[in-house]
Amino acid sequence: MRTAKITRKTSETDITVEVNLDGTGTYDIATGVGFFDHMLEQLARHSLIDMKVRCSGDTHIDDHHSVEDVGIALGKALAHALGDKRGIRRYGACLLPMDDALVRTALDLSGRPYLVWNVGMPTARIGSFDTELLREFFQALSTNGGITLHIDALHGFNSHHIAEATFKSVARALREAVETDPRKADAIPSTKGAL
Repeated sequence: MRTAKITRKTSETDITVEVNLDGTGTYDIATGVGFFDHMLEQLARHSLIDMKVRCSGDTHIDDHHSVEDVGIALGKALAHALGDKRGIRRYGACLLPMDDALVRTALDLSGRPYLVWNVGMPTARIGSFDTELLREFFQALSTNGGITLHIDALHGFNSHHIAEATFKSVARALREAVETDPRKADAIPSTKGAL
């Protein structure tokens, strides 16, 4: 089973993340940040990765620590569940439309974290959610998951649509990358022999 459970506790947050890479996209999310919960639900549903996320954070200060630290824990959980990455497709990409928004994601589960973020948000907030935190989440996910991650918002004027299309696009690319390649199910997908 390609599963993992990560617990991370600091003076700012107390987080538990569970993932099953071979799931059906079921989710049980409670971070204390409503819009972020909605985005994580999209990530689980469209990646077909089962996710359970619990976060208790210092949201009386702001949502930054909770959002970033969930990204850290989720990245670690994905990396742990992937193990030596034997048999995976490794690469994934998705061009995803959502009404006015069009987002392109390309990623590599290379073990070499790098984020390219070309996502402009027309507004500083979606409800009470600070849109700057979207980049913080994906930076933490990339760094701790060992993911080379390129995200480009090509069109869009509605911040909610752009954010949701971003999570769905990353999810679909992740789904493709973690899937087993039936032609190379026992091989590490690298000429180096290791990732």
